Amino acid sequence: MKISEPGRIGDLEIRNRIVMAPMISNLANPDGNTNENHIAYLEERAAGGTGLIITEYTYINSINSRGGRNQSGVYNPDFIPKFRRLTDRIHSHGAKTFVQLVHAGGKAFLDTNREGPMAPTSTDYVGYTPREMTLEDIENVVKDFVKGAKFAANAQFDGIELHGAHGYLIQEFISPALNRREDKYGGSLENRLRFPQEIIDAIKSEVKIPVGIRLSLYEDDPDGYTPDYGLEVAESLRGIDYAHFSAGRFAPPGSSSSFYGEKTHIAKKLPRKPKITSIVVGSVTGLPDAEKVLEKSDFVAVGRALLADPYFAGKLMNSPEFVRPCIRCNQACRDLGFGEVRCTVNPDVGYELRKVQVPRNAGQIKIVGAGIKGLEAALTAAKAGMSVTVYDLRDSIGGQILDYWDPKKKEEFGSLIGYYKNALQNFGVKLELGKKYTGSDALYCLPDVSYPNLQPSGTVKIDSNVYQYQDAALKLAADHKVIMSKRSLTSLDRVRVHSFVEAATKAGVEFVEKIEGKADVEKIQRLQYDIRAAMVSGRDALKKYLDHNSRANL
Repeated sequence: MKISEPGRIGDLEIRNRIVMAPMISNLANPDGNTNENHIAYLEERAAGGTGLIITEYTYINSINSRGGRNQSGVYNPDFIPKFRRLTDRIHSHGAKTFVQLVHAGGKAFLDTNREGPMAPTSTDYVGYTPREMTLEDIENVVKDFVKGAKFAANAQFDGIELHGAHGYLIQEFISPALNRREDKYGGSLENRLRFPQEIIDAIKSEVKIPVGIRLSLYEDDPDGYTPDYGLEVAESLRGIDYAHFSAGRFAPPGSSSSFYGEKTHIAKKLPRKPKITSIVVGSVTGLPDAEKVLEKSDFVAVGRALLADPYFAGKLMNSPEFVRPCIRCNQACRDLGFGEVRCTVNPDVGYELRKVQVPRNAGQIKIVGAGIKGLEAALTAAKAGMSVTVYDLRDSIGGQILDYWDPKKKEEFGSLIGYYKNALQNFGVKLELGKKYTGSDALYCLPDVSYPNLQPSGTVKIDSNVYQYQDAALKLAADHKVIMSKRSLTSLDRVRVHSFVEAATKAGVEFVEKIEGKADVEKIQRLQYDIRAAMVSGRDALKKYLDHNSRANL
């Protein structure tokens, strides 16, 4: 099966096999309604060739179903006109769009819900305990799902996806570890599936668009269920038009495996091709990954890679070598406690309405520095029509990325260098490597910040969340005793924390609450100079350079 082939979900034809996975964006309004920023973000992925856009999780009541800040919601009929604007814009590019409906259940956000969280069973939810749902609660939630489905149909969504994964309410009923009820909603598999089945049946009786469900194929938690159980759940539910397999409950890595983990990790655990129409997500960053997933599934869902490059789908089908790659760093895209969606390798994510295009320019420019800052400036200038020459003392492009030691990071981040090589060659950029340029007529794009290398003589003590020193810890552990403070992990999301600690501990690094005595490096930064900062700096430097030269020639 080719990714470019049309596929079907129920009676609906999807133009290709690439689905944008639902991802938290925090771009909606505080009341849950959509807006131009949110619409533009999704629309650009539709314009980029994606066959099906599934919205981020969308809550169904204003009582206790909400999972986070600025989450989209479909509980108010007054929101329908704005959501119809969203569907119109996606449809204008030939894509289809489903809304993902959710009740956060025991994970309902404590700060923004009118009432506290509730769950099938009152048990520990990583630090707090929701109340146990009554039969009346269950009945009311089913009604809320139906109401949300009707709103979605009126807003011209093409289908509905129920969120039954990642520890939210529907999965809470499905999961043996979270559902210990002794009534008709617990105990046997049939009883645990009664709640989602009632939702499916009730929606199907009211709306005539496809209804699917996102499921965790397996849970990573120590008491979690297995892929065989997840597949059995999918094939036991009646009346669904597809199953969308993700992974995880509370414990990492879930669906968003970092560069320390395998690609297509969920597809690899799928026991076989399901008997129903299926979508599979999980660390798909290129054409080989997508083709691997389609060996077991009808559609491939792409998440972070569509943040890195909104034109991922179109490029994958026509010119995969020009895909700006997701490096699975889990940095900007996972910083969603208080922020909006961002991407380390794509500064335009979340800013689709205010992207600044460099005016067409037939001039020439010399750029000194072939690190990320210089490469982004060069590519931006070349796209504007300029004749570009890049100089660097090194024999290869990539700058500080070339200095990475961590083999996993070096491999994944190296794909970004490969992207720049292909893109610059395509635009005819000339590279003068291994050469020093000192003229005053060039744009100098050297790093804005350089963190000093460690020069240890004995035990290495690291008290810094700067990414460079995490890499240094792994390298130095080969011939030094290395001690790191736990606050050195504060720049990492929980998936990276889990994987890095595992790798570092295996290498011999010791983690402590607090460094005793003087540390070799003590530097905690909330905002540090990283790949994204270098890209933004390169674009800004180019704009200032061209503005200055334009004024000078008046």
